[in-house]
Amino acid sequence: MKHSAEAKKTTVAVAPNSLMEAFFRPGTLFRLSLLAGVCALWPYAAQRLPSLAKRAEYQTTFSAIQISPTPTGPVPANLVEQVERQFDVSRELSILDERLAADVAEAFRQHPWVARVVSVRKSFPAAIRVELEYRRPVAMVQVPGGRIPIDLSGVVLPTADFSANDLASFPLIQNIAPSPSLRPGSVWKDPALQSAAKLANLLRDKWQPLKLEAIFVPREDPSSDPKDVSLVLIGQGSSRILWGRAPGSDHPGELEPVQKIRRLENYLTEFGDYTQPKGPYEIDIRHWRENSRRPLVSEQSQAKPPKNLQSSEGKRKTRS
Repeated sequence: MKHSAEAKKTTVAVAPNSLMEAFFRPGTLFRLSLLAGVCALWPYAAQRLPSLAKRAEYQTTFSAIQISPTPTGPVPANLVEQVERQFDVSRELSILDERLAADVAEAFRQHPWVARVVSVRKSFPAAIRVELEYRRPVAMVQVPGGRIPIDLSGVVLPTADFSANDLASFPLIQNIAPSPSLRPGSVWKDPALQSAAKLANLLRDKWQPLKLEAIFVPREDPSSDPKDVSLVLIGQGSSRILWGRAPGSDHPGELEPVQKIRRLENYLTEFGDYTQPKGPYEIDIRHWRENSRRPLVSEQSQAKPPKNLQSSEGKRKTRS
């Protein structure tokens, strides 16, 4: 046991000397000095090395970006050019740039017609492909001097991208207070407008067959909740159709939108239009059992939505 202890003491005493000898060997010192030299000279050498990012096969231009789906309808065909021009994007793009995808996505995201940037893909040789989701117009809002297109969320769309026929083909929303700061891409923050937009979206494909001219937003009671407003449809011939609350309302007793549409279809099947035989009329399609109607006998009654939207004595009943 005594011999073993002495051997251990000898090993502990000799180990540091062995480590120092290994460190100061010529081969070790050469490798360490070489590593230190490379570290010191690397910044200088890196500046002299050719940059791959500047090689032609890694570079492209913003105008060469491919987008999908291809713009149709009012969405401008030169959308890529508009993004490049309006948001001052650099013309020289390198697919080796780590921030390229994020920068391109942000540029497209700011365009009024872009609802969402789905993806940005880079490929070699240098190419960029962007998948987009476009905003879909649902209605026009009547304002002094013209009409403003909006999507389902109330986002204002560029009027210049719509032809005169386009402006006339969409459902028209009336009696909305104009906003002083409306510009393409901004949200028209009016709950009543957004309720009307939901109804316009529902009736978009049936607007012409149902012989409708406008969605009127009553605002007679300033204290009422705009989200709870009873919307009025204006039919051809100036008849007023009391629709009720916007689609999606969970108000007790409110008929389903599909039921109301069926009532309008049945009404037109029976009478042909909304003015026969002695119209125009106020037509109420909100009742559970049947429609009701009464003549609009004066210009004053036609200029304002009726205050009493409930069924009253003397109204003519029609089949639902």
